[in-house]
Amino acid sequence: MIDPDARVDRRAVVEHGCRIGPGSVVHAGAFLGHATQVDDHVVIGPNAALETAEDNGTVRGVHVESEARVGANATICAGVVLAARCVVRPGAVVTRAVPPRAIVEGNPAIITGYVDTEQGSALAAASTANRAVGVEQTPVRGVTLHRFPVIPDLRGSLTVGEFDRQIPFIPRRYFMVFGVPSREIRGEHAHLACHQFLICVEGSCAIVADDGHKRFEVLLEDPSLGVYLPPMTWGIQYKYSADAKLLVFASHHYDNADYVRDYKQYLSLVARREGALPSSSSSQESP
Repeated sequence: MIDPDARVDRRAVVEHGCRIGPGSVVHAGAFLGHATQVDDHVVIGPNAALETAEDNGTVRGVHVESEARVGANATICAGVVLAARCVVRPGAVVTRAVPPRAIVEGNPAIITGYVDTEQGSALAAASTANRAVGVEQTPVRGVTLHRFPVIPDLRGSLTVGEFDRQIPFIPRRYFMVFGVPSREIRGEHAHLACHQFLICVEGSCAIVADDGHKRFEVLLEDPSLGVYLPPMTWGIQYKYSADAKLLVFASHHYDNADYVRDYKQYLSLVARREGALPSSSSSQESP
């Protein structure tokens, strides 16, 4: 079924059983296999192929969620879900699900960035000779970057930070992430009550913080630099170097019920909390 408000080029191939939502555009030469589902305001580029497969009588089509973009000559394998507002670069071959707002490219496609994400930090970008100790606010509500002192010595350097002073909570738990293949992403969740503080003690990895309105990305590549994520912050870690070791301090013991793992649910919770709080206190989330 093709919505009357969708635009499908007459030179595109749309097989039986496809659904194309309002405001979506399918360009010339695109192929949409049987059971493809395209939500509203999606753009499918020229000669893109959205494949279908059948396993034991079950048809697996591609699902493209709202406002996603699929570039020219891209191939999306059967059964893949392209989440809302993601971007598939031209020529990419996508073999697995793409998260909300992620930008993917290559064959096989990997995440190379996120749309609508601000980057750049004076603390993170400062040269070795000019790394002032301090705290920097980010565009994302409550998320801060922290530069800790480095004490050089002939026996080796030392960096130090104090909890409940420089780091705004006292931890009850820590965990370390390492050995992550470069194409993989970690995180992709928020916490209802738990505070987290992240330091890449070796190598480098990128941190994306999201408050439901704004996104910010910073590269952690120095053990004297850390990022604080308050509760109700959607966090993502990716672009791991081969030697990366990410140390995370947490304010709470592990509790699976504290996790929000679905981005749509997260946005709904954000909207609900903001609607329940006065504007003067909307930026303060209590554990």
